[in-house]
Amino acid sequence: MTEKQYSMKEAMLFSQRIAQLSKALWKSIEKDWQQWIKPFDLNINEHHILWIAYHLNGASISDVAKFGVMHVSTAFNFSKKLEARGLLEFSKKENDKRNTYIQLTTQGEEILLRCMENYQPDGNAVFSGALPLRDLYGKFPEIIEMMAIVRNIYGDDFMEIFERSFQNIENEFTEKDGKLYKVKKTEEEPA
Repeated sequence: MTEKQYSMKEAMLFSQRIAQLSKALWKSIEKDWQQWIKPFDLNINEHHILWIAYHLNGASISDVAKFGVMHVSTAFNFSKKLEARGLLEFSKKENDKRNTYIQLTTQGEEILLRCMENYQPDGNAVFSGALPLRDLYGKFPEIIEMMAIVRNIYGDDFMEIFERSFQNIENEFTEKDGKLYKVKKTEEEPA
């Protein structure tokens, strides 16, 4: 067994610092997120499921649970509610009858895109809290250390999906009059 390279005091202080900061940050994030999606009659889990289904272009319930950091039953139950509203479809794959898959319906994609179009950074406390750092350094914090911790906990797959969703926004959306819109693909362009 290797000898610890840290003291118990150091370990406890780090763990508690992360716990306290994360709780305070989550409380603000939760409030911001709920305010953003409230006009669309969605809760955070439902919005997150729509987001994951969109960026994975369909996903298994297991994928939704993993990437949504929720229990499988939570992912399934909220997905069922979205299906009842006509925002998701459930399916099984011919070669994989064990897993249940979800896919956004046209209505589900429309609601998600409208959410994105209606995002208002001015009312977002976390955004406002980071703005002075952007003003000082010319960019928003990249939070690389936090991403490294999450990668070590949830793995490379989690971070690949995390990054893919942001690359999709970068590549598939444009800003016009202070709002985000999905770029319409022409018929000649491959999907």
